[in-house]
Formats: sequence, structure tokens, C-alpha cells
Amino acid sequence: MGPFVPDLISDQLNLVVAFVIGIAFGIVLEQAGFSSSRRLTGLFYGYDFTVLRVFFTAAITAISGITLLEHFGFLDTGLVYVNTLYLLPAVVGGICMGVGFILGGYCPGTSMCALSIGKTDAMMYVGGGLLGVFLYAELTPLLGDFADSTNWGSIYVYDSLGLPKGLFTFLLIATAIGAFSVVTIIEKRVSKEAPSNTFPKFTHRGVGTAALAAALLFVWLPNRQDTVVDEVSDPAYQQKHPIQRISSDEVAFRILDRDPRLILVDLRSPEEYASTALPGSANMGIPDLFKKEADVLLAKKHNLKVFISSDGQDAQKAALVAHKLGYANVSVLEGGFDKFRSLILSEGSFRIVNARWDQDVQRFRTTARGKLIKMMEEAKAKPGATLKKVKKIKGGC
Repeated sequence: MGPFVPDLISDQLNLVVAFVIGIAFGIVLEQAGFSSSRRLTGLFYGYDFTVLRVFFTAAITAISGITLLEHFGFLDTGLVYVNTLYLLPAVVGGICMGVGFILGGYCPGTSMCALSIGKTDAMMYVGGGLLGVFLYAELTPLLGDFADSTNWGSIYVYDSLGLPKGLFTFLLIATAIGAFSVVTIIEKRVSKEAPSNTFPKFTHRGVGTAALAAALLFVWLPNRQDTVVDEVSDPAYQQKHPIQRISSDEVAFRILDRDPRLILVDLRSPEEYASTALPGSANMGIPDLFKKEADVLLAKKHNLKVFISSDGQDAQKAALVAHKLGYANVSVLEGGFDKFRSLILSEGSFRIVNARWDQDVQRFRTTARGKLIKMMEEAKAKPGATLKKVKKIKGGC
């Protein structure tokens, strides 16, 4: 299941939902004819392109759904596990699988579909597949160097092509519609019994045209993160949505008091954070606020979230972004970390303003300085609360 933001489905319910979806997926495969080796191999002989249509439909449905869920903030694609691409091994493996597909009539997934309804040829195919797995395991010492070669990392197709995601989505949908049209022509010429001979011509053309027109929307679909950041950066928006500011003294008092409802979000660079970090603070950037990891930290509405940057400017923007994303009770450290360092952490920085509480403030800051510096040194050796990492979702075919 996908890493939804916020958690629409719990980890425990995920397993139940995935089980139900798996059964439904198998039923759909069987109904689409994927339990028939004759129908599957028709892709290679030109008399039945059901496999191509199903897989292209699945691909464009998936990328459309993922793009829209990400745009509306329901899905954190950064947590979707992407298999590492080993280019040459993938090419060789694809060729081997293709040859096996042609000779055996199944791919691994469809063989399990046919096996589940008791087909003998699928049983033999699955048995051969298990034997191949065993042989590969035994030959791993000889093939290990090749299997780990040409590592391209975990990349997306659109990134490798240098295309925006929206444009790539449109091109994929356009390619699918074009492929549907071409294979329909091929089918009709190769076989009179081809599925496309029964297709309602005008209905299919109308649906294809509508789908292509709808796909154009992805080209102009704005990036959600950029849109939100640009909106909160507008002075008019900032004036209309003032953010609460919290003083250095109050933050210091809450830290020393070990306030369980205090959440400190440090937006400085990792180097600055590693050098001087407030006890219990979490280091992140504005882009991290759109991720599920931030939701784990900031979702409790009754907790006070204090955003910290060097001078307070980035903290102001981050707090507005957090507020825009629906997080409640956000505030900014007044004057940023620089002012906190000057007032609390630096010795001899107190200025008398002839107020009746001068002595109390000076006494508190002197006491807080020593305790905080000690806590910060202890935090370096044993880090406190940090941004909790959420594991990527692994899976796929």
C-alpha cells in the first residue's frame, strides 16, 4: 500500500487491504484472459494484444493516480520504494524472461494466476521457474560481479529522460492510445477472431480522444510544493496570516522545563545544526514539510511547534507552509537562532533596560546558559528527538 499523508490506512490495516487487493488483482487477471497461455503469447504473434492493452492501461492508471494523489497531498512519493537499476543485468534478464515468455506462454505473475485455477502447463512453468531460481542461486559466485554492474541507482524514467513528470505522464498516455490504435489494425489483419473485431469503433475513438484531452491537464498541473511556497512568500499573504512569535526566554524555559508538548524544528543547514543544536530539536528543510516524516512529527495539534532559522526569515516561511498544510499551533522563534545565541548562550550579553524585572531576567539567563550548554553537549554524544525516518514501502512486480 502507498505511504499516505496523513495516515489514511494504518500499518495493520494495510496488510488486510493489500490481501483483498491481491485477490481482486488475481480475479481481474483471470477475467482478462491472463490465465491462458494462448492469449498471452498472442502478443508475439500478432493475433491478440490483450496483454499490451492491460499493461498499458495499468501503467497510465497508476501514474495518473500517483500524480494526482501527490498533487493533492495524499501521497508521499519520496517513500515509494524504487528498485535499483542495474542496466546490463536488467537487459539480459529481460531477454531471458522474454524468451521464457514466448516458449512457456507465461510470465511469473500470470503463471501464478493460471496455477491458481489448476492449469497443468502453469504448474510446469512455475516448477521450471523455481528450478531457475535455484540454479541462479548456485551460480551467484560466478555471476555476482555482472549482476552488480552498471548501477544507475533508484531513478525515475522521466528523470532519466530529463522531462517534467506532467509532460512524461501526457506522453505515456498518448503513447498508450497510439499503441492501442496500431495493434487494433494489426490484429484485424492477422486474425478474424481477434478481440478488436468486436470493439465498437466510434465509442473507442471517442474514449481515446477524451482520454488524450484529459491527459493534457497533466502538462499544466502545477507542482504542489512550489505552488504552496510561492503563495506563502507573498507579502500580502503573510500580512493576512500572521504567525505567532515566541521569545528566546520562553523557548529556553520550556526546554529546561522539559515541556513534552514543545517541538523544535531547526531549518538551518545540517552543518550548522550539527555544530549547535538545541536539545530535542529536529533538523529539516521546507521541502521536508511535505513528506510523511514531517506529518509524524507535527501532526499532534496541541503541541507547540517552534520553527527556527538563523535570522527568522526561513522560519517565517516554513511556519506559513506548515499552517497552509493544516498543522496547528505553529510559531516562530523571534529573531531566529542568532538572537537566541546572543541572548541566552552568550555570556555578558544582557542589557539593562531599567525594567523592574531586569534582575530576574538576568538571573534566569545566567542559569539557563549553563544548563543549556551542558544539555547541548550531551545531545551531541546522544542525540535527542530527531525527525523520525519513515521506512520506504517495498514491493512491486
